[in-house]
Amino acid sequence: MGRIIRSCLQSLLKLVNLGIGMVGIAMILYSSWMLRVWQKNIGDSDFQPPWFIYTFLGLGITLCVITCSGHIAADTANGHCLSCYMTFVFLLVLLEAAVTADVFLNNNWEEDFPEDRTGRFDEFKDFINSNFKICKWIASSIVAAQALSIFLAMILRALGPDRGSYYDSDDDYTPARVSLLRNQITHPPYVAYPHYALQNNAWNASASEKINS
Repeated sequence: MGRIIRSCLQSLLKLVNLGIGMVGIAMILYSSWMLRVWQKNIGDSDFQPPWFIYTFLGLGITLCVITCSGHIAADTANGHCLSCYMTFVFLLVLLEAAVTADVFLNNNWEEDFPEDRTGRFDEFKDFINSNFKICKWIASSIVAAQALSIFLAMILRALGPDRGSYYDSDDDYTPARVSLLRNQITHPPYVAYPHYALQNNAWNASASEKINS
């Protein structure tokens, strides 16, 4: 029963983690598209890409790295891997909560971000305002997936790794090992024969009598 529960938790954690990875891939693709459009508009100028594109690209790569670590942690059910995965996801949730609180509680939140001369940030902001309900549901789903992944990782860490498979493999070979040990015959390093010992003693006695005479 414990193996079935552990296997279900591992599958659920992989599934939720896959959703987080898909978000990361979408952010990487969107940032790559923005970078390509920006390069076409700028041409051969030496202007650096704006911070907004780099931020989206960095967040997408971070989500993909967290997804890979989460898949490894879910597959191995190792306590250290699960702890590192929970720490990364928890820090990411704290960062998202800090940015959300700054946007909703601070009226001048735009001053906290660097200036975007390309106007991509303003276009992204207008897109969110025009599709606020959809974006709100998407953001809520992402946060819920991250919270669920932390919860599943905590339960899986409490259960520990599945050690029954190791013992099953050992039990399969135990009878063979025991039979080999039982059939093994130990031979002494040498064999002493009694009549050779008697002849040797008689020869030593006769030699000592000749010497004494």
